[in-house]
Amino acid sequence: MGKPLRFALIAGEASGDQLGAGLIAEIKKRHPDAEFVGIGGDLMRQAGLTAWHDSQELAVMGLAEVLKHLPRLLRLRHAIFERILDWQPDVFIGIDAPDFNLGLEKKLKRKGIKTVHYVSPSIWAWRESRAKKIADSADRVLCLFPMEPPIYARYGVAADFVGHPIADRFEIEPDQSAARKLLKLPQDRKILAVLPGSRRSEIQRLLPVFLDALSLLQQNHPDMAFVIPAANKSCRDVIESLLKNRSIGNLQVIDGQSHQAMIASDAILLASGTAALEALLAKRPMVVAYRISALTYFIVKAFGMMKIDYYSLPNVLANEAVVPELMQSNCTAENIAAALKPMVDSPQDYRSLTQKFIGIHQDLKRDANHLAANVVLELAQEQ
Repeated sequence: MGKPLRFALIAGEASGDQLGAGLIAEIKKRHPDAEFVGIGGDLMRQAGLTAWHDSQELAVMGLAEVLKHLPRLLRLRHAIFERILDWQPDVFIGIDAPDFNLGLEKKLKRKGIKTVHYVSPSIWAWRESRAKKIADSADRVLCLFPMEPPIYARYGVAADFVGHPIADRFEIEPDQSAARKLLKLPQDRKILAVLPGSRRSEIQRLLPVFLDALSLLQQNHPDMAFVIPAANKSCRDVIESLLKNRSIGNLQVIDGQSHQAMIASDAILLASGTAALEALLAKRPMVVAYRISALTYFIVKAFGMMKIDYYSLPNVLANEAVVPELMQSNCTAENIAAALKPMVDSPQDYRSLTQKFIGIHQDLKRDANHLAANVVLELAQEQ
């Protein structure tokens, strides 16, 4: 009997922890004795990872924060590199966290260890030429979106579209009534789900504007209800502090359950990011509103770093403006309320949008864990 397959994985935040847990579980179905080590969160540990460090050690956002933690992160990456070399996995899988993982993958690949990068950086949005550099790091790239492998192909990089794991967690036709019952929300009212981001800084920047928009909406819809899912306790604390001295009625803050909140809603107001994809999968009309720092926005514009016309994933995936994007100076309470009003007043006008979202969902729903495991195991078993 041969030795068990060995896999080292590194995931840097909650979304990566989910991806890693799904991949581990799928591999263990086929190879129950397989061994897994690396950096992950609770889900990966529960799936079978022997965690050398917790993924929270990599969860650093923002330029200033990264610079502050850079010496520690570089020491950690060097220590992990040495430990992986000593452990000799059949495959190393870097899950997202490109700033940490791609450099590590490159060093491991040079030492003869097979490498996979799971979740392509957004090469379709900016600096497409990065695809060639990623080839120096990864033997294979696992892509969540269908437009990504053709870009890699132009640079001779082996990339596989495995679908999006979040798409596997949504029904094609979600049950609004059941979601409302689960969350104890009224069945007979218009409901708006509000998602101001999953980081404290985002919430502090966006929620005051969002709340002003809700006040405007409520002038015409006094019975309308609002639900704000808080990603974690820290986020809930910020949300509740910003709600003090506000007189918005029928507003409920809930812990997590953002998918159910979206499904329960008639429309969604959200910050740009993965939440926009989740709103698409919930088949709800939405307004995407976002602000970044003025300096960051200036740099992005001045250097032409964005190569696409749209910011939000629904518009990128549809390749047309199917949802309103209110960015920077356009992100005002008045603009947000005006964009949401027809979604609330005339939901029948959005049936064609629902059908478009269903088509995109069907493209993304591929059983990502199964397809990702296929690629990893194929690489592991190559001579």
